[in-house]
Amino acid sequence: MISEIANRIFNQVITDYHKFDDIDHPVENPYDAESLEHLFYIKNWIDTAQWHMEDVVRNPQIDPVEGLSWKRRIDAQNQVRTDMVEFIDGYFLNLYQGITALPEAKINTESPAWAIDRLSILALKIYHMQEEAERESASAEHRAQCQTKLNVLLSQREDLSTSINELLADIEAGKKYMKVYKQMKMYNDPSLNPVLYNKA
Repeated sequence: MISEIANRIFNQVITDYHKFDDIDHPVENPYDAESLEHLFYIKNWIDTAQWHMEDVVRNPQIDPVEGLSWKRRIDAQNQVRTDMVEFIDGYFLNLYQGITALPEAKINTESPAWAIDRLSILALKIYHMQEEAERESASAEHRAQCQTKLNVLLSQREDLSTSINELLADIEAGKKYMKVYKQMKMYNDPSLNPVLYNKA
C-alpha cells in the first residue's frame, strides 16, 4: 500500500536528518531516482528542513535582518515543497493515464500528492510530539499533555493513511479521477506581486 511505503520512508528521512540535525546537510537519497520511494524521500527531506527553519525564525532574540533572511528562505523552500507535490502528482497522473473513469466517477477534494503532503507533515508532528512526551526536563503535566496530543496524531495518521489507500484504489477502479491544478504562488512571482512590479 502506498501510504505504508510513504510512512516508512518519512520515518526513515526524519531519523536520517536528525543524525546531523543540520538544515544545510546534503540529501543522501538511497532510492533509485526513477522510483516513487525516491520522490517520497526528497519530499519529506524538504519538509523536515523547512520544519527546522520555522523553529529558527521564531527565536524572539533573532536579529531582524537575519530573521528576514530566514523568512525569505522559508518562502523559497515552500515553493520547492509545492513544486515537489505537483511532481509527485505527475507520477500518479502518468501511472493512471490508462484508466478510463466510469461515467459516475467523481473528483476528490484533493489530489493524491497533496494528501501525501499532509502525511509527511504528520510524520514530523508525531516525531517532535513524541520527543516532548518523553522529554525528561519537562514537567509531568507537560509530558502528559503531549502524550494526549501524540495519541490524536497517531490516530490521524492511521485515518489519513486509510483514506489515501482508498482514494488510489478508487482511481484505479475508475470510481474517481485525478484533476491537478498547478498552484500559483503569486507573491513569489515578480510579475504578479504588485509590491514587486510597482517597484520595477
